[in-house]
Parts: sequence; C-alpha cells; structure tokens
Amino acid sequence: MSFDLVVLALEVGDDAGSARRMFERCVDAGTHDAGELDARIMSFYEQLQSVYPDHGPAGEAPDCPWNSMPLSVGIDHVIMHLGSGARSVPAIETVLRLAALHGLAVYDPQGDDVYLA
Repeated sequence: MSFDLVVLALEVGDDAGSARRMFERCVDAGTHDAGELDARIMSFYEQLQSVYPDHGPAGEAPDCPWNSMPLSVGIDHVIMHLGSGARSVPAIETVLRLAALHGLAVYDPQGDDVYLA
C-alpha cells in the first residue's frame, strides 16, 4: 500500500485551491511543463536526495520510503509515492521540514489537505 505527497512551488498569494489545481494539471497532462526549474524545487529535491535517494543502491535499501522511483520531478513540483508504515514517517517529517524551509506547499491528495509555506 502507498500514498502520495506532492511538493509545489506556488506563487505568492496562491491558496489551497491553487495547490489542488496545480496538482490536477500535473496529473492530467501526463507530462511536465517545459521551462526553467524553480530554484526552490531544485534545492528541495537536492536536499531530499541527500537523505532519501530515489535511485541507485540506496533506493533498494529496506528502509527506503519510496514506493515508486524515481520521484516525479517537474519544473514546479515533486510527486512522491511513499510506502505506508513506520519507514515513511521520518521521510514525511523531512519532506514537511524541507518544504517549509524552501517556501513550498505540500499537498496530500488522499485527504485533500494542503500545507502552505
């Protein structure tokens, strides 16, 4: 069993509805928008990878939180498919901490919850 978390580079003044629409656009399109990668997303992803890689031998470790790899990275978002259970709790805490550090929103599509920076 797995669940998803999405980190989004919202603009100043965007709200929870903006986060939902951005996620739906990402999923419905099936591809990522072209353009320059948001610096906040790039920094978030690099720091997340330093703790929880999504490729190579570390991705095969029993404590790896990712249920699907590599993570889906676009110019303005990172979609993560996490395994359920205790192995994901530290990863969720890391995602929330790093997203707040970089001024990014986190969207939980299962519960329709948005955590704004």
